[in-house]
Amino acid sequence: MANDDTIHGRADEMSLEELREEIRDIDQEIVELIARRTYVADTIAQVKEDRGLPTTDESQEAAVMERAGENADQFDVDRNLVKAIFRLLIELNKAEQRESR
Repeated sequence: MANDDTIHGRADEMSLEELREEIRDIDQEIVELIARRTYVADTIAQVKEDRGLPTTDESQEAAVMERAGENADQFDVDRNLVKAIFRLLIELNKAEQRESR
């Protein structure tokens, strides 16, 4: 991820349309990453079901949330925003796991 100085320096050189195109590209990458994450979470759900494990693993969820906060800090992004996004992803995955059982 580019830092603010890089983005601001490039903004002076890029047109509004070029910047919007960059946002479109980033949005697509985000959706691709969500799809990858969902696929892996679905695979984890299958392993849990095969092994008779519960859908929810609070210690793992806490670790994911802690990691999300650390990553937010590393990239100077609002920690609460990032954690809210990850909470949503976790809750959606859990709902899908419950529905598939």
